[in-house]
Amino acid sequence: MEYTVKSGTPEKQRIGCVVVPVYASRKLSPSAKNIDKASGGYISNLIRRGEIEGDLGNTLLLHNVKNTLCDRVLLIGCGKEKSIDANTFYKINNTMVKTLQTSGATEIASYLTEVAVKQKDAYWKIQHSIQAISETLYLFDSLKSDKKTTRRPLRKFIFSVSRRGQLMKGEQSVRQGMAVSTGITLAKDLGNLPGNICTPNYLAKQARKLARQHVKLKTSVLEEKDMEKLGMGSLLSVSKGSREPGKLITMKYSAGDKKQAPIVLVGKGVTFDSGGISLKPGAGMDEMKYDMCGAASVFGAISACAELQLPINIIGIIPTVENMPDGIASRPGDIVTSMSGQTIEILNTDAEGRLILCDALTYAEKFKPDVVIDIATLTGACIVALGAHPAGLLSNHNPLANDLLSAGQSSGDRCWQLPLWDDYQEQLHSNFADMANIGGKGAGTITAACFLSRFTKKYHWAHLDVAGVAWKSGAKKGATGRPVGLLTQYIIDRMKAGS
Repeated sequence: MEYTVKSGTPEKQRIGCVVVPVYASRKLSPSAKNIDKASGGYISNLIRRGEIEGDLGNTLLLHNVKNTLCDRVLLIGCGKEKSIDANTFYKINNTMVKTLQTSGATEIASYLTEVAVKQKDAYWKIQHSIQAISETLYLFDSLKSDKKTTRRPLRKFIFSVSRRGQLMKGEQSVRQGMAVSTGITLAKDLGNLPGNICTPNYLAKQARKLARQHVKLKTSVLEEKDMEKLGMGSLLSVSKGSREPGKLITMKYSAGDKKQAPIVLVGKGVTFDSGGISLKPGAGMDEMKYDMCGAASVFGAISACAELQLPINIIGIIPTVENMPDGIASRPGDIVTSMSGQTIEILNTDAEGRLILCDALTYAEKFKPDVVIDIATLTGACIVALGAHPAGLLSNHNPLANDLLSAGQSSGDRCWQLPLWDDYQEQLHSNFADMANIGGKGAGTITAACFLSRFTKKYHWAHLDVAGVAWKSGAKKGATGRPVGLLTQYIIDRMKAGS
């Protein structure tokens, strides 16, 4: 898809289709008024006859409107003009794309950028229009023998800006929107692949492939023998039940000053989670291929930052394993020693994500990080607590947590902070080891973060539990690509703050 920006009135656009907003109570937007005036009141007459009300989701496609140069005009209902938020703006773009897919138009001039979105400027609207368009058009059919084809697919979108002086910054918004969309698509594609294809070895190959695409990105991979030498007994306790060897992938993006401490992203990469000996129920177990979506989001965020050539240092660490039952798999009651030297009693082999993350978080110390953020589909308790809207956020550093909350609001990829109080640490008590890997029934998301916090005392750290947001179930089953948008926005914000 090609995206660009342009200034000019809608009636003078020589293009396949011009998209203009209409508001509830039959109110015309400025672009709709321009076309109405040029056409001698044609749109006003249609509205008076009740052809479109302007409610959210309304559409009316017009052909060969008099005194315009475009082939079509698409009127999009946006609802009440003063109550449009980021989520509503996404829905408006989604409606636009779905309508245009069957219209026959391939090149589009969108004037939805003139819609007033609460606390958002034109540049935000350009970027998030691109992300909404990409989301709506996304289709994972690479493994189907009969792939869907569109006779006249959408090919180009032009976004309107009111003044020529906005064109340069508008193009920057286009670049950012395209880079983030590419990162989200990469995360979705990796998440949607089945466990027999997307193995730890496959993720390692994809990391090397990504490095070949960007000069300032380097990838290295530790094998199980390397991890044994480092004492990563916790991580290896998960992988030993599988015939697929575990990997520790490190992607190092170095575009900032050499003295600049890096932002470290750690992504949980369990490519399939059977639960191990603590076997999960069979119903819905196919969705456990999504247990590597934290890793996928690290791929996506680094891809977006590399595409934008951001002058900053980022390190992505991906501990990746398959959690399977086997004759030598970890048993409930086993005790393992982590890289940090702390011992862990494994009371439930299905609480494996924290076992691989804790060694990766210890490994992160070697990079002398500015901050460390781990991303993991860690607990079903997070879904119970927060549902499918925000990711759970816990942190040992309030400024970092606040920065992530702010980036979530700005990107529309939101998170919500939960407490990380010492009171909860008592639930991890073990009679036989330094800690247990589960904390009982109550506050499962918090006790999982409490476990991880024991390995993050040497740096500022935040944990994102994305179990509720990383994929959707049901008829629209599939990976969402979250929280690539949040992570990329956080990194961009940090870069701007340091410049």
